Amino acid sequence: MTKEQTPTTPETAGPRPRRLTYAAALTALEGLALAVGGIWVFVLGLTGDPDDRQQAVTLGVTLVALALLPLLAARGLFAQRSWSRGPSVITQIMALPVAYSLLQADSMAIPAGIAIAVVAVATLVLLVNPETTRALGIRGPGNAPDRKQ
Repeated sequence: MTKEQTPTTPETAGPRPRRLTYAAALTALEGLALAVGGIWVFVLGLTGDPDDRQQAVTLGVTLVALALLPLLAARGLFAQRSWSRGPSVITQIMALPVAYSLLQADSMAIPAGIAIAVVAVATLVLLVNPETTRALGIRGPGNAPDRKQ
């Protein structure tokens, strides 16, 4: 195929829409926050005096492992890969109950809950925006290309 015959894909469709860039940045921020939190809990579990050292270390490793999902999704969103929207949406849906539980606390956790909720809702809005879905090459129901049988 010559360059003129190359089909247009999300990767070759042109510049990345600003909303998609924002969604990718927020998803990457969430992944980075999870990784930093996981490393912090892990180090405190090893060097501090936790109630249960094994539980603290396990939580730290789990948070770092969970950070991979939004980080990979953010990379895919930056590259305009259609598969990346699903993991990012899952990350946002998982963040909402965490935000809710932090908002129920009577402590310094309330601002963290507000921040998590705002980021999750904003990212969800950006991810379902028609401009974003077009840039990722995602078609809605009933909009699949006709296949010749």
